Amino acid sequence: MRWLEAGGANAARTLVWLHAFPLGADMWQPQLQAAPEGWRVVAPDLAGFGGTADHSGRPSIDDFAHDLDDLAHHLGLRHFVLGGLSMGGYAVFAYLRLNPSRVKGIILADTKSGADTSQAQSGRQKMLDLVASKGVDAVADEMVPKLLGATTQRADPTLALKVRAMIQGNSAEGVSRAIQRLRDRPDATPQLTRTAIPALVMVGEDDGITPVADARAMASALPEATLVVLPRAGHLSNLEASAAFQGALVPFLGAQ
Repeated sequence: MRWLEAGGANAARTLVWLHAFPLGADMWQPQLQAAPEGWRVVAPDLAGFGGTADHSGRPSIDDFAHDLDDLAHHLGLRHFVLGGLSMGGYAVFAYLRLNPSRVKGIILADTKSGADTSQAQSGRQKMLDLVASKGVDAVADEMVPKLLGATTQRADPTLALKVRAMIQGNSAEGVSRAIQRLRDRPDATPQLTRTAIPALVMVGEDDGITPVADARAMASALPEATLVVLPRAGHLSNLEASAAFQGALVPFLGAQ
């Protein structure tokens, strides 16, 4: 398993970030470089991405949770704040379902609690076919315009190149197995009302994949949630609006 770290192993508190599909831990570089004082920040590559080996057998979103638990044991993390963006958010829900006692707070960015609809599952199958027939480059062609908001694409075209490179750094098999995990994940909505820990819900106002309405629904159901809508950001809000993202994150962490 590969992971990135910042802030020092002796920091009193730990924040773990779980990345979006189909990127990797490097998407958290802005947050790693701005690790708040007193915080250790850890960002793993999820199974099948970057430098982390995948599991054998049928893919499950729970694979990500089991790997995170192994990493927590390895690093000696008794408790931590857990954050995820998009697919990373789905992994947060999986971890909360399997091992909630370690998590002291959650950050849900540009994600949703519901399972895939039949229409979304059909889209996943088309993506599986695309990976099988044309590989990861074709996935990047299709995904980059959806991941980044219109404002970002106009104002910062270099970010699209960076995101494309992150996608292309993954294997077709890893991407394919992740698609199956996304398609088959359970509905986490019933968990929301039982998640009685501090929660920060963030979403880009231009997010077309998991729009603001999804974030509002989660924040309304979570007992201790704060909702932040980030202007001029799309689905990858931590990259598109890193300063505003950090501006919402720091006070949330300061209260933990």
